[in-house]
Amino acid sequence: MRSNSGKPLGIYVHIPFCKSKCEYCDFYSLGGSRDRRTTDQYLQALADHIRETGRLAPDYTVDTVYFGGGTPSFFGAENLEKVLDELQKRFHFGADPEITLEANPDSVTPQGLKRLVRAGFNRISIGVQSDQDDMLKRLGRPHTYEQARMAVVRAREAGFANLSLDLMFGLPNQTLTGWRDTLENVLRLKPEHMSCYALKVEPNTPLWEYRDCANLPNDDVQADMYLAASEILQDHGYEHYEISNFAKPGFRSRHNLKYWTGGEYLGFGPCAASDFAGKRFTIEPDLRAYVEGIAHHGSVLSECETIPPRERAGEYVMLRSRIVSGLDAQEYERSYLLPFAPLQQLLERFAGHGLAAQSGSRWYLTPRGWLVSNRIILALQDAQEKSTPLAKKR
Repeated sequence: MRSNSGKPLGIYVHIPFCKSKCEYCDFYSLGGSRDRRTTDQYLQALADHIRETGRLAPDYTVDTVYFGGGTPSFFGAENLEKVLDELQKRFHFGADPEITLEANPDSVTPQGLKRLVRAGFNRISIGVQSDQDDMLKRLGRPHTYEQARMAVVRAREAGFANLSLDLMFGLPNQTLTGWRDTLENVLRLKPEHMSCYALKVEPNTPLWEYRDCANLPNDDVQADMYLAASEILQDHGYEHYEISNFAKPGFRSRHNLKYWTGGEYLGFGPCAASDFAGKRFTIEPDLRAYVEGIAHHGSVLSECETIPPRERAGEYVMLRSRIVSGLDAQEYERSYLLPFAPLQQLLERFAGHGLAAQSGSRWYLTPRGWLVSNRIILALQDAQEKSTPLAKKR
């Protein structure tokens, strides 16, 4: 079903399968081979869930779809096409939806990529992470840099004109000079979008167990790496539009911006989150429980809550601080009936230290501000909590 009207809606589909688990990964994913029965059961669960949920969104128009994981490309082009086809049958789609696939370099083929483009996928995000094969091996990545380069070539040949690459910094033994060289090397692939993430050492991962002897760069070096990425990518014509994301003009991730701007989205698959019709809910991170719950019309949620306006206001501050469009004083007061003045006083102080800047009624954090964004956001939310609501206009 297709329509050009209705409230915009994003859709996220979680594919929990991976060839292998990376040393640092704490996302819900299942490494190793899978049997056909598991695949078929998951496809059926997704189809049933999509069909049931589509009935709840007749007044919405899907403008973004994002297949994340796990490794969606490891799931296979045929299976991904089936899921997208089910979505297109059960939801109203706009005329120009952004449909993104996450992919690992080792699990894409020329034939599969062409099939995905024919099915409607028009954006691909390839997990490169590093251009050093020894580093990739140490991180548990199942590919080489040459495979990453060839994945880009094959994606272009298949027809993908919107390509994003993921890189990580703060890696074991990585230096600032090495990180700069990595950026310059990867930029030769000419992606439309780049995501640069600092390595996070999370509990319950293999890396956590040997973190103290992994020779990870300290916080000061990581900060220098972050600022170097911002400088180099902007010099190459990329907009630094979100804390970790850079895009050529016209190629910002429309789906991810839904999260940062408070848009509505629905998630399918274990651990997928939704923010829809005033409620936020998350699916239990358990593949078997998801398959059985959908099959027997049981609950598959780990949590579901209605978000009160005051909490939404706090989320506005947190999420908008992540993007270059920032916080708009007029929009804030109109939406939440809270005074912006207490926040502005803090932002003016941060601006004096080069951490924030103003454009009209809009305030945003600078790259240096994003480095300490957690502290800034906490300060803003504390001031917000102490503020007195504005009187409603009669």
